[in-house]
Amino acid sequence: MADSPRIFVAHTGGTIGMARQPSGEYDTQPGHLEAQIEARGAFRGEHVPEYDIYEFDPLLDSANMTPQDWLAMATTIRDHYDDYDGFLIVHGTDTMAFSASALSFMLDPLDKPVIFTGSQIPLVETRTDAQSNLLTALLILGAYADRMSGVFLYFNDRLFRGTRATKVNADTFDAFASPNFPPVGTVGINVEINWPLVPAPKKPLRPPQVVALGSATVAAFRVFPGLDASYLTHVLAPPVQGVVLECYGAGNAPSNNDAFLEALRTATEQGTVIVDVTQPLHGTADLDLYATGHALAEAGVVSGYDLTTEAALAKLYYLFEQGHAPDAVRRLMQQNLRGELTPPDEVPPNLGRSRQRLAGYR
Repeated sequence: MADSPRIFVAHTGGTIGMARQPSGEYDTQPGHLEAQIEARGAFRGEHVPEYDIYEFDPLLDSANMTPQDWLAMATTIRDHYDDYDGFLIVHGTDTMAFSASALSFMLDPLDKPVIFTGSQIPLVETRTDAQSNLLTALLILGAYADRMSGVFLYFNDRLFRGTRATKVNADTFDAFASPNFPPVGTVGINVEINWPLVPAPKKPLRPPQVVALGSATVAAFRVFPGLDASYLTHVLAPPVQGVVLECYGAGNAPSNNDAFLEALRTATEQGTVIVDVTQPLHGTADLDLYATGHALAEAGVVSGYDLTTEAALAKLYYLFEQGHAPDAVRRLMQQNLRGELTPPDEVPPNLGRSRQRLAGYR
């Protein structure tokens, strides 16, 4: 990396760059974020790397994000890859974890760091988390771009793998967590990076290929008490190719609901891939633990282990986009491709999950 690293800042929209409108609500406003950054001397500090800001048109509230917008982000990174040492994606918080997971699969190989960040309060406000999130993400990229590769999410003093992050709070600055994998970095007086958890760049650096997502049809369905199997039947109907099934506890669902199990069995026999993830933030789906989970396995459902819903959806998109047959998709959904899950064969005997996550990460 050059002595003075260059960072590409892609502003896609979101709260961080919003302005209050005359009617009182916040909304995106072209040019507003860059003007706010330029007005703050902290962004011209001694250790702040050189950066250029690229603003998407139109700017998006992230609630409006689609796979086509993921493609725009990924191709923008690819097109500027040779000119910059790292990439910062400024993004709304609502779907930031979805986008971070998606780009983790879309960019391959990715031998430079991409960090997503945003804020809960716009940068223009006096009391805001925006300056700390944006400035610290820039500083991390400036200091460590030559030692990091892959997609990350930085928020409120913690750096997460992109495929492990999920939004957990709409009201506090601590909006994101990585429930089943430790943060790869924490920021206080010092910046502490847990280097064994951070993929290193492979040399020589090569521009990534972009795998477009969105041509496949995938969905998510949350199990709930008293569910009518007809709801699920509609979700599983063609042209749906894959479904993330959000189940109770260790991946459990009603085993006494014959219509529910038959809907799953019929869909899997017809080639639909159904992946079981757990509704609780912490833990893993284990279909061999309880009879209610085993019934799902007999119906053709596969465990997603400790995948987040965001990562599971992105991975389904990606695998179908690659042209894999359903059986191959089922197999690959249980393999660690982008740091997104911890397969059970990586759990040392008699050791807890937290210790395993440190020791078993590839």
